[in-house]
Amino acid sequence: MSDAKAPAATVHPRRKIQLVDFLLSFRWIIVVFFVLPFSFLYYFSIYLGDLKSERKSYKQRQMEHDENVKEVVKRLGQRNAAKDGLVCTARPPWVVVGMRNVDYKRARHFEVDLSKFRNILDIDTERMVAKVEPLVNMGQMSRVTIPMNLSLAVLAELDDLTVGGLINGFGVEGSSHIFGLFSDTVVALEVVLADGKVVRATKDNEYSDLFYAIPWSQGTLGLLVSAEIKLIPVDQYVKLTYKPVRGNLKELAQAYADSFAPKDGDQDNPSKVPEMVEGMIYGPTEGVMMTGMYASRNEAKRRGNVINNYGWWFKPWFYQHAQTALKRGEFVEYIPTRDYYHRHTRSLYWEGKLILPFGDQFWFRFLLGWLMPPKIALLKATQSEAIRNYYHDHHVIQDLLVPLYKVGDCLEWVHREMEVYPIWLCPHRIYKLPVRPMIYPEPGFEKHKRQGDTEYAQMYTDVGVYYVPGAVLRGEPFDGSEKCRQLELWLIENHGFQAQYAVTELTEKNFWRMFDNSLYEQCRRKYKAIGTFMSVYYKSKKGRKTEKEVQEAEQEKAEQETPEADEPAN
Repeated sequence: MSDAKAPAATVHPRRKIQLVDFLLSFRWIIVVFFVLPFSFLYYFSIYLGDLKSERKSYKQRQMEHDENVKEVVKRLGQRNAAKDGLVCTARPPWVVVGMRNVDYKRARHFEVDLSKFRNILDIDTERMVAKVEPLVNMGQMSRVTIPMNLSLAVLAELDDLTVGGLINGFGVEGSSHIFGLFSDTVVALEVVLADGKVVRATKDNEYSDLFYAIPWSQGTLGLLVSAEIKLIPVDQYVKLTYKPVRGNLKELAQAYADSFAPKDGDQDNPSKVPEMVEGMIYGPTEGVMMTGMYASRNEAKRRGNVINNYGWWFKPWFYQHAQTALKRGEFVEYIPTRDYYHRHTRSLYWEGKLILPFGDQFWFRFLLGWLMPPKIALLKATQSEAIRNYYHDHHVIQDLLVPLYKVGDCLEWVHREMEVYPIWLCPHRIYKLPVRPMIYPEPGFEKHKRQGDTEYAQMYTDVGVYYVPGAVLRGEPFDGSEKCRQLELWLIENHGFQAQYAVTELTEKNFWRMFDNSLYEQCRRKYKAIGTFMSVYYKSKKGRKTEKEVQEAEQEKAEQETPEADEPAN
């Protein structure tokens, strides 16, 4: 782990050691003897269920899906709006992947069970579209499609991430500089509205406003029951080039941009743009940039080429393997495509080092690496309130979406205020659309013709900041809530966005300064979500949500409703 050190002349007060520090130092006992075994059993049971589903015909799966949708509609019809709380899914709070506490479920709510919606309904090789239910996860998708030499256009790295979460929230991956965010690859959405009506929304039908409003809405416009998502052809291997870079943070950011964005602006030229891109900053003066191209089995097995079967449990954690380029220099290897897609799963990027300090050691990887990763839901379930609050104050998990030309500024801010390393860099497009959804490119960006931008999309970067700040590692005070507030204000000032799965300190006013609510609120009124589903701000905000607080907010929105608000989006 590369940890930046404060200047020797700087003297900082020491942070007071708490009981929770002691508990965390021995948390590995619970992880090794409880979380890992139960995680393995959970994953194995899910795998068996997936195999059972895959043996069914697509027609049978579709029939079961239709019956399950009818059950959801029936359940919504049983709700008494005057007596029952707002609609929520029946998933327990600790099951959700993400750092944010699901405190809104502690208010009185009306549960709708979507647990049966975990099947791949169809793989249409003519349309190049996969029709899937919302609880299908990325591991399940890659296991089915890769043997067909197909993949989702954007397949997020962690196995546990679900289609519904990535559409309603945020999903990015190494191909996003070509295809955009996960939600940008969606072709159609099947949604159960507040009144029980089932609709299919596309970008050019009568529900196009709903289609554009659902991404980032956190399930507050309706219940997603299936999605049709773009497929792309892929080869059996990814030819990955690791390139070490050194310099100050601005120079590292420029080297990262140069790795995938031609300076002549020819961003759509496949001969100039790699198919996969990722950067990792290991400290304020060094990083490794990785670019990949799909390759056939025959190419990978040519004499002299190096194949890294990264899927084996005993392999070094990927971020540490990539870091070796800083010593050995630039190198190239071929990784099986599915292994590459899930390269960060076993170590949870580098968060695994906090969960199991010895998890990256060879002896552990060889003996127990096959049990990794721990199920995030089980990690959350075994956290006490004190540990959860400690993480909020002494730990950072943020995905910051910033324009490509501001990555250097962002890296300098994170180093100055947080000192968190490594940092993950993943480029993605934000498209100029006929409507303005919750996230959108900078107005007039196309006139500047900056590196990575095109006439129809601005190039952004996900700056992934996950780990313990340098001050905490040195035993110094660190105010996590205040730093989070400062970070969010920096994002607002620089037309950046914060992933909503993360802990937020945003007030409602600042939340809607960061995100655009015009289309979202219009759809909330038009599709009668107000009074049925919680507002996305109250679903995202930090802290316990009381029933009174939520109901008052919904009532205020309902009273603001006007006939003009029901007009469709332009």
